[in-house]
Amino acid sequence: MEEPAARESEMSLSDGNVTSDDEMPLTLPTDGSISGSIRKGCDPFAQTQRSKLQHRRSRINQQINKEMRMRAGAENLFRATTNNKVKETVALELSFVNSNLQLLKEELEELNSNMEVYQTDSEAINVPMIPLGLKETKEVDFTVPFKDFICEHYGEDSSLYDKEIKELMELRQAMRTPSRNQAGLELLMEYYNQLYYLDQRFFPLHKNLGVHFHWYDSLTGVPSCQRTLAFEKGSVLFNIGALYTQIGARQDRSAPAGIDRAIDAFQRAAGAFNFLKENFSNAPSLDMSGPSLCMLVRLMVSQVQECVFERVTLTTEDTHFTSQLCLAQEAARVSDVYLLVQQTMTQPLMKDYVPFSWASMVQVKSEHFRALSHYYAAVALCDHTLSAEEEECEEEAEKAFLQFYVGGPAGPPLSQVLRDPEKRRKLGKAHLRRAVIRHEEAMRVHSLCKILRKMDILQDVLSLTHKRSLDKYSELDREDDFDETAEAPEIQSQTHQKPDITPTNFSKVQVTDFFQRLGPLSVFCARARWDPLRVICLQKREGGLGLTLRGDSPVLVAGVVEGGCAAEAGLKEGDYIVAVDGQDCKWAKHGEVVQMLKSCSERGVELSVVTLHSHDTQLERRAMLLSNISDKENTRERLVGGAKGQSSASLLNWNRKKTREGSVATKKLGSTFSLSFGSIRDTEAMY
Repeated sequence: MEEPAARESEMSLSDGNVTSDDEMPLTLPTDGSISGSIRKGCDPFAQTQRSKLQHRRSRINQQINKEMRMRAGAENLFRATTNNKVKETVALELSFVNSNLQLLKEELEELNSNMEVYQTDSEAINVPMIPLGLKETKEVDFTVPFKDFICEHYGEDSSLYDKEIKELMELRQAMRTPSRNQAGLELLMEYYNQLYYLDQRFFPLHKNLGVHFHWYDSLTGVPSCQRTLAFEKGSVLFNIGALYTQIGARQDRSAPAGIDRAIDAFQRAAGAFNFLKENFSNAPSLDMSGPSLCMLVRLMVSQVQECVFERVTLTTEDTHFTSQLCLAQEAARVSDVYLLVQQTMTQPLMKDYVPFSWASMVQVKSEHFRALSHYYAAVALCDHTLSAEEEECEEEAEKAFLQFYVGGPAGPPLSQVLRDPEKRRKLGKAHLRRAVIRHEEAMRVHSLCKILRKMDILQDVLSLTHKRSLDKYSELDREDDFDETAEAPEIQSQTHQKPDITPTNFSKVQVTDFFQRLGPLSVFCARARWDPLRVICLQKREGGLGLTLRGDSPVLVAGVVEGGCAAEAGLKEGDYIVAVDGQDCKWAKHGEVVQMLKSCSERGVELSVVTLHSHDTQLERRAMLLSNISDKENTRERLVGGAKGQSSASLLNWNRKKTREGSVATKKLGSTFSLSFGSIRDTEAMY
């Protein structure tokens, strides 16, 4: 039975012409040796709070999958049957299944809302951050599909690659349980980079390999299944972003260093989600859809802005007038960005998808930081007086105050208010009144969410700031103050550090192609098609072997002398030499192959060669270009001539959308270099 959440259209990568340095995997030196990953995942049986949470999430995902299969079967039976009694029985069963699904989704939502597990253990009182749980996935067995493909496509003994397939599966198993630190990120990135090689080696454009990738929605647990490798890569990229959110949430933000680490983590999380949003399409699950990723990017940016405010608060030791105004504007900025996230969460598609605790937390933060902005405005107005030494700063303070509000308050000019202590007290009191109202609204929204009520640290933060504003208001209130408190104007939000969306740097994680023994990707890839392996026997003559060789890894037969030894033996121009006297030389350099030919005995030499099909002319041209560049597998391929700033995913051929026939498909097949032949040094030599 097909997975209930599977879609007709498979996930794909957006078309593009530019590949950035961060998208292609960085390889280790290709010395022919194969070594498995040195990075390991967490022990799945370790009884940590986070592992228990992931185990419960995995169990619920499996139960949701089972219930959805039952519902799909019951719905099919309900539509197919004409028996009224059977229909009544099926309808009753459907009501039970739907009820169970609702309970499971509520339980999963509560797990996803369990933010305290991911918070820091520091005793400092900070507003909790919102982390994401990782997407769960089923195990994938690559053994049979890959061994069949190696045998059929590459014509090699597939049993020789048991070790490589095992190491690949161990790497995938490890990345299912990454540790919540840099090692966990590198583990995910290593597997992400290996997917580039898997796509090139085993996934042809127009053939289904039969490998199914199962992933669960990170928030609802709804399963999705697709055969395209783009879905696998997109899900891993999502988990990279989710892991960054967990790392950011666990930082101790009581010191500037911890705040900087949290800012970096949330910015990188935003970069991962933004890259996913811009380069992947046809996502089968809601958590990877455009609206959801847009919401996540904005949420991460908001949490970065919150960290910026916390750092400004820590580093502002003085109570100068302009310093307090700066704090007020920073707090207003945090409130504005959370308000934007709140609006995104209330969109039709997101309203019923985002956990209620998330929406409540975002609203609480918006109200809380708006209250703080009014509090700091009141502190600036009421606690600061210009001394004789500070008179020279009065002009600067007045300028800052004139730009402080969105619209000036009714009544006397701001410059006059600034010089009159009584007017400043009344305006400060108005700000405190609005601060108290906003604090109370934040506490009201907090009290409506059962999950937030369980978060003691959030309750402490809201209570302390509310009490502080009340105490300040009581301090300014006077018995003879019978004038009605004026309405404080809106504060102009401003920040000294705008959040950046930092793209994920995949190039810092070096990987070695597990299946490099199959040969250089320039020729030996899933997109290439060649004639069966031929064995050519050459006998030495006085005039030599009669062939011209070019490049290396693999060495190309660039020409054959008519009537010569090579031509008579059946060697053709365009053949690639893959073995000499049974010794594999797919990765051999030009000089090494020449030495093998020169050292052959009088009985001659046996060459094992393959010929690319003539209709793959673009691929053959690309291979000839690559063969002239030394250590090509150790360098990063770069596309030339794309639009500035445009980026696309490294697996350009993952796109499963229908393409135009003919030249378009051929162009996509080998669109990795746009260098002319004249730019490649001529290394031909005749033997």
